[in-house]
Amino acid sequence: MSSTAPPNSSNAFRIALIAGLLLFAAGSILLATHAPHLAAAALRWAALLLLFYAGFHKRTLTYWIVFSMFLGLELGLDAPRFATHLRVLSDIFLRLIKVIVAPLILGTLVTGIAGHGSIRKVGRIGWKSLLYFEVVTTIALFIGVATINLSRAGVGLSLQTTAAPAESPAQTVAALNWSEFLVHIFPENIAKAVAENQILQVAVFAILFGIALLKVPEKFRQPMLTLAESLTQVMFRFTNIVMYYAPVGVGAAIAYTVGHLGTNVLLPLGKLVLTAYAGLFAFLLLVLLPIILLTRIPLARFLKSVAEPATIAFATSSSEAALPRAMESMEAFGVPREIVAFVIPAGYSFNLDGSTLYLAVASVFVAQASGIAMTWPQQLAMVFTLMLTSKGVAGVPRAVLVVLLATAGTLHLPTEPIFLILGVDALIDMGRTSVNVTGNCLASAVISRWEHSLRSPTPGLDPTEAHP
Repeated sequence: MSSTAPPNSSNAFRIALIAGLLLFAAGSILLATHAPHLAAAALRWAALLLLFYAGFHKRTLTYWIVFSMFLGLELGLDAPRFATHLRVLSDIFLRLIKVIVAPLILGTLVTGIAGHGSIRKVGRIGWKSLLYFEVVTTIALFIGVATINLSRAGVGLSLQTTAAPAESPAQTVAALNWSEFLVHIFPENIAKAVAENQILQVAVFAILFGIALLKVPEKFRQPMLTLAESLTQVMFRFTNIVMYYAPVGVGAAIAYTVGHLGTNVLLPLGKLVLTAYAGLFAFLLLVLLPIILLTRIPLARFLKSVAEPATIAFATSSSEAALPRAMESMEAFGVPREIVAFVIPAGYSFNLDGSTLYLAVASVFVAQASGIAMTWPQQLAMVFTLMLTSKGVAGVPRAVLVVLLATAGTLHLPTEPIFLILGVDALIDMGRTSVNVTGNCLASAVISRWEHSLRSPTPGLDPTEAHP
């Protein structure tokens, strides 16, 4: 939806935003050069007032989360003793997010699997799409693990959580026993799995339950599917409500961490942002580009077709905002409507390439930031976990936080570093969302080529034309 704010309001927002960022940068430079603390702090507080004023001209959750990150940083620098008492606010946010995870993944996975009708109805397009989705997202996971192991962005932060004794040396994840791990992923009691937040068990149950729903008559399937869809929609709204508290939770977490540890948390976060974008670029270059070349999809025409939906996704950090334009562009590109209508919406649950890659990066970062050593077999177990828990959460605001908490709970990782990640999540969200949309558009073209049904561009409908 386009903004209807008057021009004066838009100009005031830009001026206040630019002035605030410049002032904050100047104050930060003074801090780095060991200038008098009072002068540097005065500049940064003036910047925060300007950014606070700008927020009333652009009332978006992402803006206020980023603002709360700056405010929490400043509180941690100027009032560290007070900032350390703010942890209770971030703990409340953590508990609210944890209560969402199990029912949300249960509802979305069942709906995603059983919502497309019978297996026969889905047919060849269905299994080819799911095969493609699983292969590509698994490669994305491995690229994410590789990039974070190369950059080691979280190493050196050594974030000690209150859950771990201060005198403990660097932690390691419990030794991996594959037989115990395989047994553990299958639930013996779904209520117990939900109560204990055993998300991997919930995901396995949801997958089997969804497949079973496909095999029962319509009169039995529909009530359960309606229940799952209702649960999903309610949990989406529940998440929306909880996310209104996100600026408070994120700001408090940043304030506590900076007050507790000082400014040494900032460099690893910057390295995390660069690592994530390096991984996303590597995925585009090493995976999606070869797929385009191997399937003989016209590269220049595809790039023109995907440019607008990818740009919308980058600007809004929302895959859903780009969905209508993506479907229209790919149909104009030459993908039959029946393939577009199945592959792209299904991809929003099962083919989130950018988000999946970033989840691998963020999960290993959490371990590194906590001083936890993960061996390669343990990281492979994490990849397997993410293959399941990352499915079906498309459309959830800050879905990465939900899945990260699920993964951390399964692998017994600390949750405190996740709030640091959320502080820079808005910067990374634009890139990974754009890759999500690009990957789903390519998936529809690949399946169409696989079905020998990719046509020439629809006459009179140029996918690159601007629409009113």
